[in-house]
Amino acid sequence: MALLTRRNVLIGAIVVGIPILALGWWLGSPLFITNEVDEEFPMSAGAIVPVDMTPEEVEAEMETAADSPVDQTDEPMPGADPVKLVGGVFVGADSFHEGSGRATIYDLGDGERVLRLEAFTVTNGPALHVLLVPNARPEGRDDVTGYLDLGELKGNVGNQNYEIPADVDVTEFGSVVIYCEPFHVIFATAGLS
Repeated sequence: MALLTRRNVLIGAIVVGIPILALGWWLGSPLFITNEVDEEFPMSAGAIVPVDMTPEEVEAEMETAADSPVDQTDEPMPGADPVKLVGGVFVGADSFHEGSGRATIYDLGDGERVLRLEAFTVTNGPALHVLLVPNARPEGRDDVTGYLDLGELKGNVGNQNYEIPADVDVTEFGSVVIYCEPFHVIFATAGLS
């Protein structure tokens, strides 16, 4: 009978231990894992995409054309260059949650806008999201209200782009916030001006 009890205790410990270990890994592993991203500025953002091509194929064609030697022409290029709307520099929320780099919102033309993070670094964490927040200097989760979630952070290091929906008025937002959803913690902020 004592053997049966030990066996039950062992099975119970395994059943409880595996989910606890998985949760611990999910919460703790980002602290020592770096996820680096290096996205190019969206050159094809204002381009008309032919029906037989994907945006990725257009981007590849444009990169190939940019690297090829070309003859100079006096004809103006169609379309406009991206226009910087607002930008700011990232700072960490505290001595543990550190951040640096630049956040800039660009108007790409035709109503398309993108948030560009450059030379960006932030302490990694679980389920980090990129938020546009009305508050220019959020210090805690109570200051992160009325936000627009641009999606999960692609990487805690490197250059990256986040599309902003066309119907959003970017002048309503005072900062970009890197936010940990499970724990409602600010990791880094960039005031926009």
